[in-house]
Amino acid sequence: MHKLALAAVFAAALVSPALAGDFDGTWSVQLVTESGLCDAQYSYTLAVRDGQVRPIVNAAAGSTHVTGRVERDGGVGLNVATAAANGTASGRLQARSGSGTWRVSGGLCSGRWTAARRNAFRTASAE
Repeated sequence: MHKLALAAVFAAALVSPALAGDFDGTWSVQLVTESGLCDAQYSYTLAVRDGQVRPIVNAAAGSTHVTGRVERDGGVGLNVATAAANGTASGRLQARSGSGTWRVSGGLCSGRWTAARRNAFRTASAE
């Protein structure tokens, strides 16, 4: 159950409004636990398109409620709630990478996350 909470925390970290479309693409994500009862490390591949995050591999499932966004400057802030736990994540995305911290409420576990962009989605435009 802790894996589900961690997956949801990171997946939500990339949720962004359309204004943050510069972050669209496929991202490889590593979560490292620095304290608490969670597994040592988690890896996920996520897709961001039009600011919305979609897991490529089953990184998040079930009834997870996520609120969060990426600001124009890449700042990430979010809240995640599952039946098992609530969590928060914050950090910053740049054009090709990102990093930050995550925490599951109640002191269950916390750590840091890093993300590396694998590719960017391209959108056709009419001229």
